[in-house]
This record gives sequence, structure tokens and C-alpha cells, in this order.
Amino acid sequence: MSSEIEAFGEHKAHWVTISSDEYESMRSTLEVLSDSELIEQIKESREDFKAGKYKKLRELMEE
Repeated sequence: MSSEIEAFGEHKAHWVTISSDEYESMRSTLEVLSDSELIEQIKESREDFKAGKYKKLRELMEE
């Protein structure tokens, strides 16, 4: 077994620095997008909204 390290090709690392708040936001977005049940609920909610199947907050507060 050889103790030599061989490198092939060219490697150029690129770094991006973002705030921890932005990172957490992106991570949360990825979690939502990977949850197929949640995505389906969002689609259904949008369809309901477009069809007028919703109540305004004021109406809910009066109930």
C-alpha cells in the first residue's frame, strides 16, 4: 500500500458566505420541498383559494 497521495485534474473550490439566518431559511425551504404530503396540501390550499373556498380572518374571529 502506497503512502503517496495522487491528485488528478484541476480542483478549484468556490466559497459562498451567507448569514446563519439565511442558511436556516434555505434549509427550512428544502425540508418543506422534500415533504411530498406538505407540498400536496399547499397545492390543494391554493386551489381552494382560487375557487373562493376560504374565510377571511375577520369572519373566523366572529365565529
